[in-house]
Amino acid sequence: METSITFRATLEPGGPSFMPTQILVVPAEVLEQLGGKAVKRVVCTIHGHALRLGLLPLEGGGRYLMLNKDVCRAVGIELGQELAIDIAPDPNPDHVDLPDELAEALAAWPEAETAFHAYSGAHRRAMARLVDEAKQHETRVRRAVQLAERLGRGLHPFRGD
Repeated sequence: METSITFRATLEPGGPSFMPTQILVVPAEVLEQLGGKAVKRVVCTIHGHALRLGLLPLEGGGRYLMLNKDVCRAVGIELGQELAIDIAPDPNPDHVDLPDELAEALAAWPEAETAFHAYSGAHRRAMARLVDEAKQHETRVRRAVQLAERLGRGLHPFRGD
């Protein structure tokens, strides 16, 4: 990571009320060093794990990083733990890590792949997450194929058109 900044923060409960998650509050001085409110996505390293995350707005100002339980488990961190975090602006903020099943489904249907890339980074990440969060391989494949079919037919990926 280029020009990374290291800070310490405690993993605490938080996030949107409809989605209980864990958060790390980014200190104001770190946010300014990153480039201020213009920076929306960052690359962080926590316990040796690199994560691409969004800087989300806190009520009353400031920004935070949101981590779901699966990420916390994978990184080996828990609520109340103080952590050292290396953070830098994401050099490619629209990057999306595609699950293999979705990459294969999109490659098989060029119209679907074109439609996929026409969506914003946030929408593409949501589609990738829908496939990636499935526990069973069969479910991942089914979701990937359904998304590709919807996109290939010009339908919205999430709405029941």
